[in-house]
Amino acid sequence: MSKHRYEKSFGPNRSSPLREILFVTIFESDTPAGKFFDLALIITIALSVLVVMLDSVKAFRETYSTWLHAAEWLFTLLFTVEYVLRLYCVDRPGRYACSFFGLIDLFAVIPTYFSFFMPETMYVIVIRVLRIIRIFRILKLVAYLGEADILMKSLATSRKKIEVFLFGVMMLVIIFGSIMYLVEGEENGFTSIPRSVYWAIVTLTTVGYGDIAPKTAVGQSIAAVIMICGYGIIAVPTGIVSAEMVRTSRKSDGTDKKLKTPCPDCGLRSHEMDAEFCRCCGAELASEARCETAKIP
Repeated sequence: MSKHRYEKSFGPNRSSPLREILFVTIFESDTPAGKFFDLALIITIALSVLVVMLDSVKAFRETYSTWLHAAEWLFTLLFTVEYVLRLYCVDRPGRYACSFFGLIDLFAVIPTYFSFFMPETMYVIVIRVLRIIRIFRILKLVAYLGEADILMKSLATSRKKIEVFLFGVMMLVIIFGSIMYLVEGEENGFTSIPRSVYWAIVTLTTVGYGDIAPKTAVGQSIAAVIMICGYGIIAVPTGIVSAEMVRTSRKSDGTDKKLKTPCPDCGLRSHEMDAEFCRCCGAELASEARCETAKIP
């Protein structure tokens, strides 16, 4: 699983056999104990998030408040023990505590402890915020998604392209919003350029709340153009990320490897694995070269 590639960087603490056993159980997934631990933790996370969601429903909170409160403390204690064990078995606990998953583990437990020291009658809003923060325990599940690694790599690779795309979209909505402010004016709800830009964003993304709408024929014509552009614009980031995901997936499973045996005529080496003819001169590639390439893992 993808989580272990990140968490292995902290290394096991080999000062005692117990710590090594705990590290293998908690951070590894290729052992029976590790698989059982991962499964149990996933179920615990899901149940804890369900408790938080039910606690936000007034009918459940009034009827089962005692049970929900007890379940919340039970999950908090379990996550606390897990967090302490993770720090105990790694070689560099401080580095793990400051990592992404380490912070998620910490934020999964501290809200409940804060609520214990703050009377709800005095800090109703604060306690409500702390209750909502507990829902972020679901982020712990990210560590168990193997495909999340490919997605994150694809997003990182396509970051520059997406930034350029978003910059272009930002310029479009500012231009369209300014034009609509001039065309429609305050009497039709476009009271300022920022409000008009908000309308342009809602229209361009084809959301269409309807709280602001053009009244003039010119404004409606501009709105129609923005709507049509929106369909094309939405597809751009999807295509960028999808292309990077395919490329990343091919790299991960080795299907992007090229034929290294050179063409007998021109000497070109970069051919697809299943190529039979040289893509440069058209000469037939040696059959033994293709057979040798097929052995590449």
